[in-house]
Amino acid sequence: MKIKSVLLVFLICVSASAQKSLDNDVKSLTGSFKGKVSLFAKNLDTGETYSFNPDNRVRTASTIKIAVMIEAFARVNEGKIKWTDEVVLTKEKKVSGSGILTELSDGLRLTLRDAVNLMMILSDNTATNLVLDVLTTDAVNARMESLGFKNIKIMRKIGSGGESAAGKDPENKKYGLGMATPRELVLVMEKLERGEIISPAASKEMIDLMKREQGRNAIGRSLSSVPMASKYGALDRLRSAVGILYTKKGKIAMAISCDEMPETMWSVDNPAYLLMSRLSEVLADGLATKN
Repeated sequence: MKIKSVLLVFLICVSASAQKSLDNDVKSLTGSFKGKVSLFAKNLDTGETYSFNPDNRVRTASTIKIAVMIEAFARVNEGKIKWTDEVVLTKEKKVSGSGILTELSDGLRLTLRDAVNLMMILSDNTATNLVLDVLTTDAVNARMESLGFKNIKIMRKIGSGGESAAGKDPENKKYGLGMATPRELVLVMEKLERGEIISPAASKEMIDLMKREQGRNAIGRSLSSVPMASKYGALDRLRSAVGILYTKKGKIAMAISCDEMPETMWSVDNPAYLLMSRLSEVLADGLATKN
């Protein structure tokens, strides 16, 4: 009995020491960063977590597209829409920023599934708006509420138009496209990975779609051999990223927001991207399953 007690105390001390080491590493990295950092991470196999301003409401940029994707899959599952339903590209519906549709011909017909794929794989802004024309921003927010995510909200379509009830609140104007907390974004990824959103099959399909995101500038940037499901976002002085790293020592889910940088820099070597890359390394190592 005494041996078990000693062993338990030893394990608690080891865990506390590892957490302190991880905390020191994170604070060392964030301390020299010129901007505001918020993050939450969790080893989905062990349940161990790490928090650094995890409940701050942050601007999402394109990471809010995860919520749009979920609403699309839910609506198809309910039989209210079909993946084969068509959306039509017009000059008026093209919006600047990430994606490819702005370069394609007016009148192009795409299936709803094609538009969702473009939204998630290329973060196509025009495709996102085409999907939102079908779903509506209020429906996306209602779905997040129903799933228990009260801080994840889309405010409008990209650019303008389609303003949600949340988006009409003057207090929310500062968030731009969307709002979330790192903790809730990680919980979304955890539920997807566990097959708990809509259905196991739909959850798996969404995770598989996120595994095909093109571009690996932030989370997992230096871990090219590690499979990852992700979504990143960029907006003037903000960079954000959400993902699961499928490491050999655990599935490490994380959401990182870096905002209020002193200058706008549209480069893959943006300081926030480099910071998130390094943070993802230390979080994957610090939260790894201990042998």
